Amino acid sequence: MQALHSRLRLNYGQKLFLVATLPLVFAAVLISVIVTLESRQLAEREIRNLEDQLIAAKRDELKNYMSIARTAFVNIYGRAAPDDEAAKLAVTQILSAMLYGQDGYFFVFDYDGTNLVSPRRTELITRNWSGLEDENGTPVTDKLIRLARTGGGYHSYEWPKPSTGETATMITYVVGLQDWRWAVGTGVFVDDVVATVNAARAGVENRVQRTFLWIGGITLAALLLVFVTGLFINIRERRLADAKLKKLTQRVFDAQEEERGRVARELHDGISQILVGVRYALDTTRRRMAAGDTRAADNLDKGIAYLSGAIQEVRRISRDLRPGVLDDLGLGPALKALIEDFGQRTGVEIEFDTVVFRNRLDGDSKIALYRVAQEALTNVERHSGATRVSIDLRGHARGATLRITDNGRGLDQSGRRDSTGNGGLGLRNMQERIEQLDGTLRILSSKSGTVIEASVPLTHLLPPQERTDTNTKASA
Repeated sequence: MQALHSRLRLNYGQKLFLVATLPLVFAAVLISVIVTLESRQLAEREIRNLEDQLIAAKRDELKNYMSIARTAFVNIYGRAAPDDEAAKLAVTQILSAMLYGQDGYFFVFDYDGTNLVSPRRTELITRNWSGLEDENGTPVTDKLIRLARTGGGYHSYEWPKPSTGETATMITYVVGLQDWRWAVGTGVFVDDVVATVNAARAGVENRVQRTFLWIGGITLAALLLVFVTGLFINIRERRLADAKLKKLTQRVFDAQEEERGRVARELHDGISQILVGVRYALDTTRRRMAAGDTRAADNLDKGIAYLSGAIQEVRRISRDLRPGVLDDLGLGPALKALIEDFGQRTGVEIEFDTVVFRNRLDGDSKIALYRVAQEALTNVERHSGATRVSIDLRGHARGATLRITDNGRGLDQSGRRDSTGNGGLGLRNMQERIEQLDGTLRILSSKSGTVIEASVPLTHLLPPQERTDTNTKASA
């Protein structure tokens, strides 16, 4: 399970790719849905308009056919009495003969539902068809008779086509001959209209599918572009990161070697020489004691003095590597001890000012500000030629600030840059230490001196603690 979880965990590049692509995919899907819905709604409206126009044309066609039929028998009907069977026979013969197209014909039902004329389907003649319904349950005969009784109208239902025998939608127009109680009508099949509408809908679906394909293709191309660009940037950033990592590693090695070299020089030039003096004094004391010389005590005192100096030198080196007072008493006392030793060793005038506040700086901030001060004093001693150094440490509403000012030559004239043209290693170390704490480092340098100001944010100050009987810390 742990292995599966580790495999599913995304790296930085994959997260960046998802952040870049998910909004694009979501936007593409949303656009596709909106375009599809709008296209289909617009197309459906257009198809309905087309269908309505075609149906209206069919209805006008039916009216024209009915007008022609009425013209053919109007004189006979107008002169005949309601029970004139000869006139009725003549009219049925006229209507039976009026065929048009492959499926067009006229039909007649009396108001009782008996079919009188049906030239395309003669099996219907003389039979009563009251209650007749199509395959969908739509009334046929009764509806036509009701329309005829009210003067006439249109009616649609499913009906077998005479030419093929297949059922199709038929629109009929019927009028009533009230004197004879006849319903006379004709109809046209609208399967061609249905076919036209279906073809239009199929065309719309094809266009929608093509639009989907275009949007999908464009989205895929965009995703590929984002992927390739992200891959290129990732490779480039990896190379830059590797180069920076190598450079940083080299700087770490250089710093380690520089620190080892400094400790080795101090051991060799300081403690080693002192210990040689101690050994020489002890050897001299031993020889004089063996010879009974009374000056042996002087050599022994000298050896003891040398040994005391060695002890002090060891303490100084240990303090430079990691001052114990920094952990025990805080940053203020540690800086005070540092600058006092610096003033005694170099003769530079030192001024130290701090506002006493509780030991509220966290460990990282203490060591970072201490190293900044230590590095600044090292630069002053080695390069600036300053005669006065001022250090100010104080806490404030935004955090804590360490300010170091000297009256030396300034960094540009004192070897601010190394042989490679990059900023000095000490200054870079200051910068990186403060940046690790999300703080700021300002360096102002001129011919009249240098100001180094390091600030750490309020997040690196611990909340105030009440004094306890066993552990009280009153300084930074």
